[in-house]
Order: sequence, then C-alpha cells, then structure tokens
Amino acid sequence: MIASLNGLVLVKSPNVVILDVGGVGYEVFISVRTYDTLPTTGASCFLLVQTVVREDAITLYGFGKKEEKELFLLLITVSGIGPKLAQTILSGIGVEALCRAITAKDVTQLMTLPGIGKKTAQRLCVELGEKVGGLVGEFGVDFAGGTTAPGAAPSGEVQVMADAASALINLGYPQYTAWQALRAVEKQLAHSGDAPPRVEDLIRLALQSLAGK
Repeated sequence: MIASLNGLVLVKSPNVVILDVGGVGYEVFISVRTYDTLPTTGASCFLLVQTVVREDAITLYGFGKKEEKELFLLLITVSGIGPKLAQTILSGIGVEALCRAITAKDVTQLMTLPGIGKKTAQRLCVELGEKVGGLVGEFGVDFAGGTTAPGAAPSGEVQVMADAASALINLGYPQYTAWQALRAVEKQLAHSGDAPPRVEDLIRLALQSLAGK
C-alpha cells in the first residue's frame, strides 16, 4: 500500500499530477488546493497518498497536507461519497471551513459544494459531526466555538466562491478549471487588502485570468 511519494513533477493539472519516482511515473489524483501547492514541472515534490484498491483499478489520491488526507478518509466513509467526490469537495472548500460547516450542521453551506445535495449534506453532518470534532486538537481551531482559523474563509465568502464557480461552470468551463481560476483570484485578492469581493467581481477576474492562458 503506497502511503507517500517523493519524486519529480513530470506533468501536472488541477486534478492530477504524475510524479517520477526512481524512473517510474505515478499518476496521482489531487484536489485543486493541493495543485496550488505543487512546485514547477521538473521540481521535487512530496505528497501523502491514499491508495484505493478496487476490482478494476488501483488509484492513488494525493495530498499536500496531513489534515487534508485525514478529512478525505472521513469523507469517503459517508454513504454516497466516493474518492472522486471527496476530492471535488476538498477542491471547493478549505479543511477548516468544511470542518466548521459540518460541526455547525450548516446544511445550506454544504449544499453549495459541487455534487452535494441536501441528503448528502445531512449525512455529512450526522455521520461526521463528532468525528470532525475529534480533529480540533490537531488543527488547533475551535470549530465548535466558531473561531476562525488563520486564512480560513468565513461562511459568506465560501458561498460567494461557490456561486462564482457555478457561474463559470454554466459558461462552459470545466469544474476544475473554474476552481483553479478562482483560487488564483482568491490569492491575488488576499494580498491586496481590499474588502471581500462580490460574486460578479470574482467572475470578472477569473474570466480575465482564463483569457490570459
């Protein structure tokens, strides 16, 4: 069972990276947030890995941070959530914000995530509420008390990001491409010190970023 990989980045995209480890190329599926942390092509990269074995395939899922992998493992225990959907969820929301939403049983916020309907959101709250609470000490964030972790987006900002992503997807952009562009815009705005952006601002800036590629 492969638990981690340390190699050179051969190819990378918002949902998959190929690492050259001792001359062997490993295809590893990742979230957009892990993609944001990857070094340039040709550089050395370390990823934590979860190996998923099925009758027809052995698939590797990679994570840049320990807490992301641990939350992934919790997500796939929920009925209706497989590894691919778990990675999609982690692409759309940060670990801290997701833990807060589950702990607070914020079904409305969870439903803004791609692929999550009301029933699945409710199952997340019921099945993971206490388990997520057990991660509080490790993350150093009081999720139950609502303390915001450094760099974690408040609930309203998560909703704005989700609405902007939905609009880009409706315009024909692939889901991962939309989130990648929005993550880039989010980083750009975080350094500007401006007021939280509106949905239309995010869409406009993301479209400018996509047009420049």
